[in-house]
Amino acid sequence: MRIDDFDYDLPRDLIAQEPANHRDESRLLTISRLGSLVCAQHLFADLPDLLSAGDLVVVNDTRVLPSRIWARRGSGGIVEILLVAPVDSSPAGASSSPPGASSSPAGVSSSPLWRAMVRPARRIRPGDELTLLLPHDEGDVSGNEAPPVVIEVAADLGGGQRALTFPAGCDVEGLLESVGSMPLPPYILRDRDDPRGAADRRRYQTVYACEPGAIAAPTAGLHFTPELMRRLGAAGIEHASLTLHVGPGTFQPIRADDAEDHVMEAERYDIPRRTVDAIERARARGGRVVAVGTTVVRTLEYAVRAATDGKLIAGRGSTDLYILPGFEFRVVDAMITNFHLPRSTPLLLVSALAGRERLLAAYRVAIESGFRFYSYGDAMLVL
Repeated sequence: MRIDDFDYDLPRDLIAQEPANHRDESRLLTISRLGSLVCAQHLFADLPDLLSAGDLVVVNDTRVLPSRIWARRGSGGIVEILLVAPVDSSPAGASSSPPGASSSPAGVSSSPLWRAMVRPARRIRPGDELTLLLPHDEGDVSGNEAPPVVIEVAADLGGGQRALTFPAGCDVEGLLESVGSMPLPPYILRDRDDPRGAADRRRYQTVYACEPGAIAAPTAGLHFTPELMRRLGAAGIEHASLTLHVGPGTFQPIRADDAEDHVMEAERYDIPRRTVDAIERARARGGRVVAVGTTVVRTLEYAVRAATDGKLIAGRGSTDLYILPGFEFRVVDAMITNFHLPRSTPLLLVSALAGRERLLAAYRVAIESGFRFYSYGDAMLVL
């Protein structure tokens, strides 16, 4: 399965740099999985009219940490740091802690150790010391009332990732809330001190986000509003939630020519018992399970395969499930998703549900119709 079969051309002016003025004013393109391709254009606010009473909408309630910070090397160069997770709660870590758990829930330990993506990685070596830059700081933090935060590079984890040690007693998550920036993808252009950063903290977050731990938003959920959720309920459309902390696995590029050679990095998830019960109720009444985003799809489809009896069970774990065309969906019937980058794992996942040719034809319709693409862009409903 060649990865270049999942390529397409996109005009740069269709890459959304800011979200719609109001979340549910985003446009929504609907396509059917079966029969001839029919693309219908709506607003996201129309969603209750596009689903049916008895359907179940499943969302990802992970909360994005403002995990992008900048630091200065001893030589004077500036380093961009994206903190991924505490090492003791990371799938890549060496801890005996259960998935999703942390020995320091608030990010406080004697010397907190975090896994991070750094840029430029080739210049960052174990033993280097990096001095945290504060917002609007030109690099010298020694004049601040608080002492400078000095971060030590503990190990090279490969792939542009490093293990970073923070000062003893440092509340890393509290520090991020104070000085960090939202980890917007690189195609959303922002300077370090961009004034839109305050708005990004609010809009690059779903309205139902409550479980901190993601380094990217589950962007299909950015279009929901509290009022829209109420309207879904009034229409007889139940909703439930799970947590998958979006990490590098979701957006890691496919570098292999053969798409099947790519390996996903694991990400932590938690499926509550009440969500499994809601899925069982939807099945019993003949409703569809509508996943909001590729992260929900991967979590549900992984969990049902991990069960010994083939039935979806509640619990925590980590998933590295990689979904390609030809995949047999056992839980998800339909999905809401944004428009994804060419040659990406989310694009392949949606192709598995909708069909590659059908999906790329729908993308062509979206481009011709001026839909806005990627994280801050418009949405698609695959039924």
